[in-house]
Amino acid sequence: MSLQADVMTEMKAAMKAKDQVALEALRAIKSEILLAKTNAGASEELSEEEEIKLLQKLVKQRKDSATVFSEQGRTDLAEPELAQAAIIEKFLPEQLSEEEIAKVVEDIIANTGADSMKDMGKVMGMASKELAGKADGKTISTIVKAKLA
Repeated sequence: MSLQADVMTEMKAAMKAKDQVALEALRAIKSEILLAKTNAGASEELSEEEEIKLLQKLVKQRKDSATVFSEQGRTDLAEPELAQAAIIEKFLPEQLSEEEIAKVVEDIIANTGADSMKDMGKVMGMASKELAGKADGKTISTIVKAKLA
C-alpha cells in the first residue's frame, strides 16, 4: 500500500477516535504528498525515496519547532509538536542505532581511505546515500566528525 493510502487509513481511525494531534499530523503528511505530486515535473506517484525524504522533512520541522518552544518555556506548544513528530515517524522505516550508524561510517571511511576532516564531504555523501531514510543527517554528521577528528 502506498504512503497516501496508509495515511488515509490512519486519518479515518484518528477521526473516529477524535485524536486531534494525530489528525493534524496526518493532514500535514497528506498535504505535503499532494504538494509534491503537483510540483512541476513531478510524476504521478512519489517514489519510496521521495516519500521518506518528505516524512523526514516533516519530522525535522516538528522537532525544530519543539526545541524552539522548549527554549522559550512554552511546553504547552512543544508537547503537541513532539507528539506529531512521533506519529509521522511511524511511517518512516526503522531507524538505525548510533552503533549501527558508526559501523557503516567506519566501513565507508575504510573503503575511501579518508583520514582527516578534509575528507568529510566525501564520507558524508556516501554515508547519506547508504543510510537514506534509516538515519537523520545530524546523527550521521556527528558520528563522521567524531571518527575523522
